[in-house]
Amino acid sequence: MAKPMAIEVHNPNGKYRVVSTKPMPGTRWINLLVDQGCRVEICHLKKTILSVEDIIDLIGNKCDGVIGQLTEDWGETLFSALSKAGGKAFSNMAVGYNNVDVEAANKYGIAVGNTPGVLTETTAELAASLSLAAARRIVEADGFMRAGLYEGWLPHLFVGNLLKGQTVGVIGAGRIGSAYARMMVEGFKMNLIYFDLYQSTRLEKFVTAYGQFLKANGEQPVTWKRASSMEEVLREADLISLHPVLDKTTYHLVNKERLAMMKKEAILVNCSRGPVIDEVALVNHLRENPMFRVGLDVFEEEPFMKPGLADMKNAIVVPHIASASKWTREGMATLAALNVLGRIKGYPIWSDPNRVDPFLNENASPPNASPSIVNSKALGLPVSKL
Repeated sequence: MAKPMAIEVHNPNGKYRVVSTKPMPGTRWINLLVDQGCRVEICHLKKTILSVEDIIDLIGNKCDGVIGQLTEDWGETLFSALSKAGGKAFSNMAVGYNNVDVEAANKYGIAVGNTPGVLTETTAELAASLSLAAARRIVEADGFMRAGLYEGWLPHLFVGNLLKGQTVGVIGAGRIGSAYARMMVEGFKMNLIYFDLYQSTRLEKFVTAYGQFLKANGEQPVTWKRASSMEEVLREADLISLHPVLDKTTYHLVNKERLAMMKKEAILVNCSRGPVIDEVALVNHLRENPMFRVGLDVFEEEPFMKPGLADMKNAIVVPHIASASKWTREGMATLAALNVLGRIKGYPIWSDPNRVDPFLNENASPPNASPSIVNSKALGLPVSKL
């Protein structure tokens, strides 16, 4: 590299060398590693996204584990370098790991960690925030005020959509999708239609019970429906939030044809993965349908947006901040660090990666386990009995 890296070092005489490619929120994750004999090195290179070459330089000749980010390309080259340096583990500070070639990690016997179980409510809250902001045109109105254009109350000024009594559609009713649905149903008394390959019995029972509560208090009960297809959701819902995984079957799940199925004044929210939406088709749809609105936290080719998207007043765009609450980001850092520490120490794998509260309790020592290793079965790693 042309310039030396700025490295923050904790416990320089530690037995194990753990590298973090970025500074992470909080200090608990550092303390947990240091207390277990790790030398912790944190890269402060002023680049948003580190290159493969940058990370190879960070790994060096001896490295026991790396904590990295979703923006980095962890494939054959990096896992080979980490293996040669004696590394046993890599963990994303993220629940997703689309940036990781897990097969390459398996080849070199390196455990791959992620951080589920700590993002559910935070991500659902942002999806709800984008929903409300789009429905009530809050970002447009804010810009209008800041530009000094407000001259007084007008009957038609920034008229938006009332959510109460409308239908919220959820595509992908897993943990985050179900949490979002509960927020919108209970918070705004919206009816629910959802599509998922698996029935969400718990969500259905929640909406049924809340509907009975409303009816008992003289209000219109909310309803739920499990759609037989995604297209059914698109046609019927007034507000749609996307929560699928990203794979070959969900790439461009929302395309030109499916956008055309939606109501002219519908709202579309995406806090899952950018490539789930065909962004070029979305820009054209926004341009042709000015009352259609969208709230996006993720983009097809991050950090870039497709041409024209930034110019759309009916689009709200935020920079991948769904998990950006203090509690969640500090929790993610802790889980990532403990994933790496667990493999260094030879600990077993936690039995349920979605129930991680014991690792997040700051008033107690975390369990002797790695919270979540996605390739634990492929590597034949034992499961904790705790």
